Amino acid sequence: MRKIIVHILTSIFVLAAFNVLAQQPATVFGRIIDATSQQVLINVNITIAGLPGGTTTDKQGNFELKVPSERKITLVFTYIGFETETIDLILKQGERREIHQSLTQSSTSLPSIEVKDQQLNTNTFNRIDPKTIALIPSADAGIEDLIKTMPGVSSHNEMSSTYSVRGGNYDENLVFVNDIEIYRPFLIRSGQQEGLSFLNPDLVSSISFSAGGFDSKYGDKMSSVLDIKYKRPTSFAGSFDISLLGASGHLEGLIAKKISYLIGARYKSNSYFLKGLDTKGDYKPKFYDVQALLNYDINSKWELSVLGTFSDNSYTLIPQTQTTTFGDFFNPYRIQIFFDGQEVDRYQSWMSAATLTFKPNKKLRLRLISSIYQTSESETYDISGEYWIGAIDPPTSVLGNGSSGNVIEKLGVGAYLNHARNYLDGTVFNMEHHGNFEAGNSSMQWGINYQHEFFQYVVNEWQLQDSAGYSLPHPQDSIGSQTPPHSSLGLSNVVKNQSEESSNRYSAFLQNTWLLKNENNDISFTAGLRSMYWDFNQQFLLDPRVNISFKPHWKKVVVFRISGGYYSQPPSFRELTDLEGNIVAGLKAERALQVVAGSDLYFTTWGRPFKFMGEAYYKYINNLIPYTIDNLKINYYGTNNAFGYATGVDFRINGEFVKGIESWASLSIMKTEENINGDWIPRPTDQRVTLSIFFQDYIPHYPSWRMNLTLFYGTGLPFGPPNTPLSQQTMRLPAYRRVDIGLSKQIFGPNTKFSKKNPLRVFNSMWIALDVFNLLQISNTVSYQWITDINNHQYAVPNYLTPRQFNLKLQASF
Repeated sequence: MRKIIVHILTSIFVLAAFNVLAQQPATVFGRIIDATSQQVLINVNITIAGLPGGTTTDKQGNFELKVPSERKITLVFTYIGFETETIDLILKQGERREIHQSLTQSSTSLPSIEVKDQQLNTNTFNRIDPKTIALIPSADAGIEDLIKTMPGVSSHNEMSSTYSVRGGNYDENLVFVNDIEIYRPFLIRSGQQEGLSFLNPDLVSSISFSAGGFDSKYGDKMSSVLDIKYKRPTSFAGSFDISLLGASGHLEGLIAKKISYLIGARYKSNSYFLKGLDTKGDYKPKFYDVQALLNYDINSKWELSVLGTFSDNSYTLIPQTQTTTFGDFFNPYRIQIFFDGQEVDRYQSWMSAATLTFKPNKKLRLRLISSIYQTSESETYDISGEYWIGAIDPPTSVLGNGSSGNVIEKLGVGAYLNHARNYLDGTVFNMEHHGNFEAGNSSMQWGINYQHEFFQYVVNEWQLQDSAGYSLPHPQDSIGSQTPPHSSLGLSNVVKNQSEESSNRYSAFLQNTWLLKNENNDISFTAGLRSMYWDFNQQFLLDPRVNISFKPHWKKVVVFRISGGYYSQPPSFRELTDLEGNIVAGLKAERALQVVAGSDLYFTTWGRPFKFMGEAYYKYINNLIPYTIDNLKINYYGTNNAFGYATGVDFRINGEFVKGIESWASLSIMKTEENINGDWIPRPTDQRVTLSIFFQDYIPHYPSWRMNLTLFYGTGLPFGPPNTPLSQQTMRLPAYRRVDIGLSKQIFGPNTKFSKKNPLRVFNSMWIALDVFNLLQISNTVSYQWITDINNHQYAVPNYLTPRQFNLKLQASF
């Protein structure tokens, strides 16, 4: 398969290269001035719409740019504080065209200043260009893969869309689509099972992300907010994406001018991806979903929006063998396991939502939002494994690769049987009202929400361990006794329970933003209050929050900001469930006092725009619910017997490291600990240092050839043996290191001309790409499987993530 892929790509790239080299580019040059003062403008961005590359004006306001010839192009002129201007051109080969352009100053206020379409934030949100999603080399190519490159965000599993933010876990992140809260499956325990994320990149128009210190209008979680807006189509369009890992497509358009539709469908089967894991067998993952959004403009004041989704993620595994090498260079081991049995999991979810918007005038906007989410999840498996462990010859061992090294000593043999029959059915109903009123330099927002939830949970799981013919836990020997005891067969990790939870949550918020402007600076001040009551634990919460941004009128564009307040998180169904599967009544909300201070610096280097962001934060958290993490499964203890903190600094620089296209790098340094019974221990998400890079490049003068690279590094997370006190969960996983790279070629673009009979004329663009995952072939550890021998000696066998893999994909839009 790989040889075929290489031959196909080579042929396409060579043919495309001849086509590119056959055309001689044209040249545009000229000067850019201020339409009001008639002064020249320095560092104006001149780009070609739909193509990478570009240039900027020099100190005299002059520019020169090579452009494609013999086809229609659109030049785009952008400059901070000025309106964007465009010019359509068709130039002949070798032609030089002089253009003198004037730009008009914009009348936008502080929040609307832009650098490369990135809003100058007066809050803690970062805006991300959705177009970047299609470029990032990733097995999922989802929005979460972009979020993982943001400062303060960490992830150590490329097969999952989950991420933790500034010391929080996966359950502490808010996700909204068109102001509707989104939920993820509850029983997921590994990335192989997870399937498709709710967020469909083909449907997205804007992405905003905050890693903390967000406003009162955002719900009851402690860590982060991902705010997604879906498209509002104005004309017919569509796209499709086909790869070795699945396919997706979407359609959008108008019906009778007043009704717009947006429909997307996805299918994913990463069996090819999973075959590279140490556990060999028959993988049958099948994931698909369908989403549809309809907007109806009833009249100039009333609007109705309806969103519907259905998702079906099924995962079947019939394991056969596993060979894993582990240990260190001087003490390497190898385990070989022969399996019998299978695992069958299924996660189905439905969601429907309706939003009615009333705009009586330009200042007032009122909305009524209703949504219902239903999930049906099952996790069933009976898998037995017979294993042997041996020490291997150190000089020839290659850790993380079971194909080399000779076994020099057998250390133990045994078997185990894992059993589970877990089922979850849940329904969450929401009804809420949001309002917004703007008057001069003031903007007021308010909201009130009612939520009813109902969950039924049946759990039945256990493990039988056998070492050299002895059941573990092993009863006392009675050899030679005339009255031997009749001990029952001992099972470990037994959880058997049936529970349900039905409750109502009530919440409300009120916040106001003031913009104060004078000759020396601009100030944005937001103050808000959020309240919440939950009848399950009869707890009432009141969370004040404030955000201040200050922009001095300096030569360099700089914004300073500070935010703080209380952030409460009442337990969700997962947090209510303890280690025995019981629903814990009376469990209180975790509550964090947060302070975030930071600044944004906009500057120009190499004649190109850049932005540097730095933030420092501190969170003090009480009523903590302790937990451990095994792969993706969070095991909550069901108690409020801890308090803790998280503190750190985040840095991010983004801009045109390569002219005309954006790249960025993020660095985070963080420490989080909790105190349980007087002992300070690291929390399970205590990843001290994380570094992520997203870099784009193209061949000079041939922007249709692209390269995209992501790099991740994160220090090890805490872990420990199962069934041990949390104070012993202080060992560290190896550091997570990964590099993915994507190579792509634009076959044709929006200005390519086709004959009337050519079927490809309906497409605006088409790309072919080759992604290489885990380029450096690093064996990253996501968790451990613990094997115990008859002498009660435990071996921590690592569960490695995916090795180097390839993916070929074709993307097109029309």
